[in-house]
Amino acid sequence: MSTSDTSKSSPQNLQARSASSGSASAEHPLPQPLKPPKRIARTILAALKGGVVPRIGLGWIAVGRRLEIEALLNDMEVVRDGGASFRFIVGRYGAGKSFLLQTLRTYVMERGFVVADADLSPERRLAGTKGQGLATYRELVQNFATKTMPEGGALGLILERWMAGLRAELAAEGVQPGTPEFLAGGEAKILERMHALGEVLHGYEFSQLLIRYFRAMETGEDEVRARVVKWLRGEYPTRAQAKAELGINLVVSDDNWYDFLKLFALFLRGAGYEGLLILIDELVNLYKIPNSVSRQNNYEKILTIYNDMLQGRARGLGVVMSGTPQAVEDQRRGIFSYEALRSRLAAGRFSQDGRRDMMAPVIELEPLTPDELLVLIDKLAHMHADLFATGLVLSDQALARFLELEYDREGAATHLTPREIIRDFIEALNILAQNPDLTVDALFGTKAFQSAEHSEGDGEAEDEQGKDEETNTHGEFSLDHPQDVRFQSEWPACTMFCSGTQLFSAAPLRRTAGTGPRARRHAH
Repeated sequence: MSTSDTSKSSPQNLQARSASSGSASAEHPLPQPLKPPKRIARTILAALKGGVVPRIGLGWIAVGRRLEIEALLNDMEVVRDGGASFRFIVGRYGAGKSFLLQTLRTYVMERGFVVADADLSPERRLAGTKGQGLATYRELVQNFATKTMPEGGALGLILERWMAGLRAELAAEGVQPGTPEFLAGGEAKILERMHALGEVLHGYEFSQLLIRYFRAMETGEDEVRARVVKWLRGEYPTRAQAKAELGINLVVSDDNWYDFLKLFALFLRGAGYEGLLILIDELVNLYKIPNSVSRQNNYEKILTIYNDMLQGRARGLGVVMSGTPQAVEDQRRGIFSYEALRSRLAAGRFSQDGRRDMMAPVIELEPLTPDELLVLIDKLAHMHADLFATGLVLSDQALARFLELEYDREGAATHLTPREIIRDFIEALNILAQNPDLTVDALFGTKAFQSAEHSEGDGEAEDEQGKDEETNTHGEFSLDHPQDVRFQSEWPACTMFCSGTQLFSAAPLRRTAGTGPRARRHAH
């Protein structure tokens, strides 16, 4: 169904649709919804209840963010073609920044990219004098993830795949493994491939490491292979040790770690991957650096990366960073306090609410609409019922009542986020499942939710309150949206997830016919 065929999503319309769908004839039964495996469902619900983003199964619960995802996927096409891209994702705590990053991560991995992600912290920064930049590099390399190793730790697999391709080329040329000619031929091909990458910084040292790895593979020197991997992970403390064990008078450090990420991007494209995507979250930890000089050094590192991306000095590399509005836009301590970045990233005069430039370097996340949240909690309700076999069926009216309670809470206009709504909803489902005598009307009819507390870890509530009041788009709770997202057509740019489920499907999960008095009792 096209979006033009949709009607307004008032509670009455939703009720009418639910009733009409239930009257489908036996000759034309409604299609049964796909259900996630219990392992994935359990992971999703546990992660969301804990306030974190699950690393698997996002396709089962993804709603909204169509424009943002389309913009990021366009960036990935640029990277696929040998270019580079850089984006900032800006949103309040709990607004869905991490969810968006993880969704992008899962999708591009399935399309042949290598993805590395890291959260900044007091110990992990972009620049530092005590190993903070190196710590970020180590986290990124440790988290190298591919389609076959989505949980990370794929560096060894990547090296093995590259070397396997090299050995296959030599075998096709008739060179016998285990001979001096095979070793010499492998070395020559490595130098040839690395030379084709161009005159890149530290390219020679990188080539020598690959040669050492290849020779160690052929001679069975597993210890040497482990040392090469150790070096690539940035775990050699001194150049003297690297020189003694590998013959390389260079180590990854706070000063040069970004150069090796650019090298990795070129290497990965030569290894058959589409490119390298770097995801960096929690920019607020740069905002919190007390020393102004240290903060400015980190912002200067961001400027260096940004310029490299847009000026063509990096290839096959995409970078996405995310943070809160204050961490980015605050002109006293945030990224915009660095004038060179502010002048590049600040929105132009024509960008307004409802009229955003999705090609701009900064993507500001707008709050999910009540319609989108209704779809999301509907999915979670069915997932919870299937996982715990409760037979608990929640009507559209019950779901709408829950959202009404959430939006009616004190402080919702400025502090309510999808994270808090989801946590409350899963808690409600757990309570209903654990208390068989409790009804939906009894639970949702109370004033149990009094205030919307700002998400934990947010130290900027007072500073942002005035700005949030000006930019708040929640408004009053209403389902009278002109286009009910439940019935929108599939997004053509990204229709399938790795699990085979539809990504960002707008179609609701069909109501399952509950049995027994419990199901009937809760169907209000």
